[in-house]
Amino acid sequence: MAEQPSALLSILDLEQIEVNIFRGRSPDESVQRVFGGQVAGQAMVAAGHTVPPERSVHSLHAYFLRPGDATIPIIYEVDRIRDGKSFTTRRVVAVQHGRAIFHLSASFQIDEPGVEHQTEMPDVPEPEAVPTLTERREALGLPPSRVWDRPRPVDLRYIDDPPWLPTERHRRQNTQRVWLRANGELPDEPLMHQCAVTYASDLTLLDSALLANGLTWDDEREVQIASLDHAMWFHRPFRADDWLLYDQQSPTASGARGLSVGRLFTRDGRHVVSMVQEGLLRVLRDSK
Repeated sequence: MAEQPSALLSILDLEQIEVNIFRGRSPDESVQRVFGGQVAGQAMVAAGHTVPPERSVHSLHAYFLRPGDATIPIIYEVDRIRDGKSFTTRRVVAVQHGRAIFHLSASFQIDEPGVEHQTEMPDVPEPEAVPTLTERREALGLPPSRVWDRPRPVDLRYIDDPPWLPTERHRRQNTQRVWLRANGELPDEPLMHQCAVTYASDLTLLDSALLANGLTWDDEREVQIASLDHAMWFHRPFRADDWLLYDQQSPTASGARGLSVGRLFTRDGRHVVSMVQEGLLRVLRDSK
């Protein structure tokens, strides 16, 4: 585990401006739109701040409605839908320019014993044996990049070739596996680890839908891709500042939409989170 505080903490830090109303900011105001994982992670923080700490989030369902504006704050309005004996439900709407840009529903539960089973973790190399993003670029002789080589809040290590490298085109594969962890140490509060993983889950999940169709981020065809909706289920405790294996597949794509599913495993093989995402996947121009 890293010893320095994680940069994710500043991204997920919200200001409470009224009862059930919070304000978040974007870390980089030079980008054209807000990263979807940032909005999802901040919305989870807002929801969690209205729930007793002994109740942990077990699922979330979200829709990305409009692109976010990175130059102005995002307002998060929390609706306390239900507080039951075992479960708590919250609804969060993220607002900019007077319009909703994101909608999230989350359910929290007290800790309860129950049945246990899980699928096996894939057999993959240890994260220390997988090259960093910078090492991959250097191995290919690519020049230094301000975009790719800058410090990042999440350390990503692709086990296979990532979809943005100029490797063999049109090679189809519908599986992608990535080691990830927060860059820096997070506090012990479980909510922060769940929100950190919510942020990180949107970084690579739709890549599997690209790869399944032989597409890459730098494809000579014009590819339009954006998150539409996102769902997550939290099964077991974990730390987001320890290495987690992100196993991702795309079972289908149609109607200019691609579906991706993912599972997160700890290094010792515990299945801790599942996620499903559908994204816009348009090829605007075929290559000649």
